[in-house]
Amino acid sequence: MNERSSKPLSPVLAGPVLRHTSLNRLTLWLVGSCALALRLRLYLQDADEPWMDRVLTEKDVTRVRFGASAYLYLIDVELNDSLPANTRIGYDLGVSDDTVDSVGSDERWIRKWAPHLCLPGAERPDFVIRERLDRIAHGSCRRPHSAASDGMVRVDQSLLEAEGDITERPALLLMTGDQIYADDVAGPMLRAIHHLIDRLGLYEETLSGGSVSDSKTLRENADTYFHREKLLPDVRSNEALIERFFGGVRKPVFTTASAHNHLISLSEVMAMYLLVWSPVCWELVERDQPALASKDAAVFQDQQAAIDDFVAGLPQASRALAHLPTYMIFDDHDVTDDWNLSALWETTTYEHPFSRRIVGNALVAYLLCQGWGNNPDAFDDIMPAIKELAGSAEQGGVLDQTGQDQLIDALLQFQQWHYSLQTSPKVVVLDTRTRRWRSEINRARPSGLLDWEALTEFQQDVMGEDAVIVVSPAPMFGVKLIEAIQSVFTFFGKPLVVDAENWMAHRGAANVLLNIFGHSRTPETFVILSGDVHYSFVYDVRLRHRPERPRIWQITSSGLKNEFPHTLMEWLDRINRWLYAPWSPLNWFTKRRRMRVSPRLPEGRDAGERLWNNAGIGLVELDGTGAPTNIQQLNSRSGGTRFLKPERHGPDDDFH
Repeated sequence: MNERSSKPLSPVLAGPVLRHTSLNRLTLWLVGSCALALRLRLYLQDADEPWMDRVLTEKDVTRVRFGASAYLYLIDVELNDSLPANTRIGYDLGVSDDTVDSVGSDERWIRKWAPHLCLPGAERPDFVIRERLDRIAHGSCRRPHSAASDGMVRVDQSLLEAEGDITERPALLLMTGDQIYADDVAGPMLRAIHHLIDRLGLYEETLSGGSVSDSKTLRENADTYFHREKLLPDVRSNEALIERFFGGVRKPVFTTASAHNHLISLSEVMAMYLLVWSPVCWELVERDQPALASKDAAVFQDQQAAIDDFVAGLPQASRALAHLPTYMIFDDHDVTDDWNLSALWETTTYEHPFSRRIVGNALVAYLLCQGWGNNPDAFDDIMPAIKELAGSAEQGGVLDQTGQDQLIDALLQFQQWHYSLQTSPKVVVLDTRTRRWRSEINRARPSGLLDWEALTEFQQDVMGEDAVIVVSPAPMFGVKLIEAIQSVFTFFGKPLVVDAENWMAHRGAANVLLNIFGHSRTPETFVILSGDVHYSFVYDVRLRHRPERPRIWQITSSGLKNEFPHTLMEWLDRINRWLYAPWSPLNWFTKRRRMRVSPRLPEGRDAGERLWNNAGIGLVELDGTGAPTNIQQLNSRSGGTRFLKPERHGPDDDFH
């Protein structure tokens, strides 16, 4: 037995992550290694005595066991008295073994079991509830083995820089998609996932419709490292257009080009969440290399350096998550690349039991690790099925197959992934993956990112507001050249090749969205936060026939730990400026010709770049009306890049 495998388990393996917060409610997420008794203390300012000291009960805590030594806790506390706004509020969690009869007999506090979560000189993490949202951090696309540095470490640096002045802290951290890459996993990460599954005894499952019968056999399969595309399901295409141009051959169900280590089982996805958010779990796994062919071994070694760098930054990343109210929404990589891109993709995927299970497992893990903490009340009806499934494995360590399939069926029909925050300004977070506007003419065409009903609900959600912050994982107003390329590939029946999903790709969805902006009762100020694309840009958007209102800003920050190929990005940026200059007739072939779209210029650009290709985290500062006063990308490597408002509108600094 080696040192890591024999190391005693910490009572808390991951977290706490600070989730939904308001003056009367506090939500925390964490994972423990055993059944824990929990005690919550809150401190105002730097007081020595707690403002609140509560032993948490079943009313305050929901627990889901997903392994022999893995218990997920959602702490959701309704407060008897309101917390003060704009005040530093410290919090501490006392944990003890739930099997001990006397509460508090063996309590240990955060400073003891997770000292890395405390800022220098502090005894506990803290947070601030803003009376008004004046600073928001936002980002997406955190790919652990990317060569880029981790933007979450940059978030922590901003906390250190603002330690003397809480007004300099972001009021919220909005993670706008691809918090994990379930479809693009490095070899060293997958190896660590398998070690952690064994170390914590995460529950196994039965698999149907594939070449492996269960999750344990999957891990032991010769193709489990770097060759999982052989294990993933495929089907024979029967679409006439595709067959005419590309031949009726076996087509993979999953479209990602990086499926070599695609996560499959629920235990794999849950383990990955633990490893991307917690340095503690990395102390439990071996950093060894499995037996691999020479080519795969070389890739493994190359990826190991990037993973080591990622792990080194996890104490800072987890500290940021413990201090800032954090809200999340999925995009595609949280589940799989191009998830629900088209009606054809959905039919192909969900009619196959193996691919349906893979998608469903990722959704279950997303619910438990991300979605639940955004709006706990929305999941009250689904949680009994979650707990029942988890309970089915407590004796034999294997999830009930029928129960797992039934839960996945329910989640695929679930329509409460979106949510709103009753803040000032109001935050509306859109689910652009499950409530799509499917094409009725050609099932292979990309679906609209929201269907008519969801767009109607969105309109009702923002009507009457003076200002609103909208979170859309994909940009509402994208780069026209890239959208044109996507349209060409879509025309030839290959939207999957270029991830052809944008708001303008579906005529119905695009028209309804643009009509919402033109409605007489629409908010005067829209701030749209998005990610997805692996580069950052900012647009000022106005209606041509009514430029005074609404005022629309689209702010895209991507990725947290990912970047677009630099040379390709330079050429796309340059060609886009040429082809879609203000005088270009190509603008009249776009669906948003009624809008005037003016790019902000990134500070420090070499030429006329509109697109900033540097990993990091976006930061936007808002005035009292909800309008941005400062927009920047906090670069993961160093410094920050401001996006500057053009001094004039003209050929050099304005395109449609």
